[in-house]
Formats: sequence, C-alpha cells, structure tokens
Amino acid sequence: MAMLPERPIITNKAHINTDVLDLSLISEPIGSLFGSLPTSADSYTRYFLTDEQIEFYKTNGYLPQIRVLTDEQCDRLLEEYKRFLFWNEKDLSQANARNDADRLDLPGRHLLHEYHSNQTEDPENVLTHMLGHWRITPLFHDLIFLPNVTVPTSQLLAAYHTSEQTVVPVRFWHDQLFAKPPFHGGSVAWHQDYSYWTRTVPMQHLTVHIALDDQTEENGTIQFVPGSHHWHRERDGQEVPLPVTDFDFKDMDSIKNILTDEEKQQFKPVPGLLKKGHASFHHALMVHGSYGNHTASPRRSAVLNYFVEGTRSNTDKPLLLGVPVIPRGQPVQGHFFPIVFDPKWL
Repeated sequence: MAMLPERPIITNKAHINTDVLDLSLISEPIGSLFGSLPTSADSYTRYFLTDEQIEFYKTNGYLPQIRVLTDEQCDRLLEEYKRFLFWNEKDLSQANARNDADRLDLPGRHLLHEYHSNQTEDPENVLTHMLGHWRITPLFHDLIFLPNVTVPTSQLLAAYHTSEQTVVPVRFWHDQLFAKPPFHGGSVAWHQDYSYWTRTVPMQHLTVHIALDDQTEENGTIQFVPGSHHWHRERDGQEVPLPVTDFDFKDMDSIKNILTDEEKQQFKPVPGLLKKGHASFHHALMVHGSYGNHTASPRRSAVLNYFVEGTRSNTDKPLLLGVPVIPRGQPVQGHFFPIVFDPKWL
C-alpha cells in the first residue's frame, strides 16, 4: 500500500483587522439572502422531503437535484464569490498557492479558517478552496441558515440517528467553496468527508453541495459511488472511515490504493449533474469526488457541512483555525457552530 500523506499545516498570515465584524457572532440570518427564519411550523414543513427521497438517501448514501436557491440568488452569491478568486476566465496566473489568504483584497480575510487560491499548486489543475467565508460576507452568512437546506438536512440526519425521531436538532459545522476555472479546473480526489472530521464524534454529519453553475461531466460535476456510505474500517473494535489518501485532492484515484477487492468491484460512480441552484445531500461516509473542468466556463459550488446537536470534540486542539479549543469530550457549540434547525420550532 502506498504511503499515506500527512495533513499539511494550515495557516492564515493575513493581518487581523479589528474593524471588521465577524458575522459568526450573528447566529441568525441577517436578511441579505432570503429574509428571516420562518415563524410557523407550516413554513418549515413545506421543505420536508418525501418518504421516497429519504429511502433513496438511505439506500444510496446521497440525494441529488433538490432545488434550494433561485437563479437570482445564485447570481448574487456569485458576485460575492468573485471577491475570493485570484483568477478570471482569461487569467489563471495568480491562482498559484496554498495558505495565501493574506493576498486577498478583502478586509475580513483574516477570518477565513482556510484558503488556497490553488490547493494543488499545479497550474494545469487549479482548484480554489476555502473555509470560513460565512464569517465575512452577508449572503454566504445567511446561506447556512436557509430552511430549504436545514430542514432536509435534519430529516436525513435523523434517518441514521439513534433517537429514531423523524427530525433532529442540527448545528452548522463549517462551509466550503470549491471553484474550478475554465479549461484548467482541478479535480477533487475521491474521498469520504468524515475521514477529515474524526476530530468530532460520533459520526452524525452530512454535507450539502450546492451548484451555483449548471454541472456537467465536462465541467467536473460532483460524482457519487452509490452504497459506499457503508464502507469503513475497524480500529480497536470501532468503525472508522477510510484513511485520507490525498489532503490536496489532486490524485484522483489515490483512494483505490486502500480499497478492498469487493469495494473496487462496487466502485461505479454516478455523476450528480446538478442544475444551477440545486443541491445534493450526502452521508459523511459517501465516497465522492469530481474531475477537472475542461469547458470554457467556470464551475463554482458552495458546500455546507452540518452535524447533529450533541456532537463532541475529539481533540484538545482547535477544531478549525481561529476557533478556541473545545476540550475533548465536550459538546461542539458556541457562535462558530450555531443551531440552524431545531424540532422545537415546528
């Protein structure tokens, strides 16, 4: 088996600007993207998934093509998106490094948990990736609270939760942006999200991938391996996720070095082909990834990660860069990890 990589050091060298408001201090929508949260049960239940959709998720480990944003909302988010990019459709030369948030012309750049203008550092395989932008811009701040997202998330997390309830309280974990420029847009290697998140326990997490552009096989749509949410390993009598095989996502097929023969036979990816404004929801053990963008247009997405209220810290180090330590065994809570849906609201 190939040597597994070590997690690279994550830094943010940007100067701290104390005049900038950290929007994580506001644990409710500002009103920039969709107004305020609903005030009646009916206003939430209108976003409930059907029994058939939940069963599809339980069987396959993902659920695609759920409309969560209008085209107009996507376009507004994309205007904010541009502030985080060092490339445009004609010039990629400045997107060339990891840990380079300090280069952004953005007052709140010091608030990012992670920023890479090109996480692969390969000019032919450009992947812009960041975490923490919800702390900086009003639209991305409000996106994490969107009921179109949080209500289905609660249902799907409940489908695997020990409480046997149909909905569970949900906390925000962290956000991500993945942007692939035209022609040289990078791949995101096959992986399970929880492989990167074992610093939180138990595993009761879910990822929402929102397409801000139409996704095609040619521009690098997200892809899923149905049934792979059952793949795990055993360690000290406990189920654990597959090991990380590429922290920088560029070696697309590196995961195959650690799959069993049976898993390799079952490895049959399905393209998500998400339409603009549509989302996929996937289990924390779902093997997923995406190939490069070979088209003349960018491929941009917004990713939201959530977990069930009561998830605990499994480390005595910061869970994210810039976040105070939550001691091992203590619940993950506070303004960096707000409640986004609670069944008591129904």
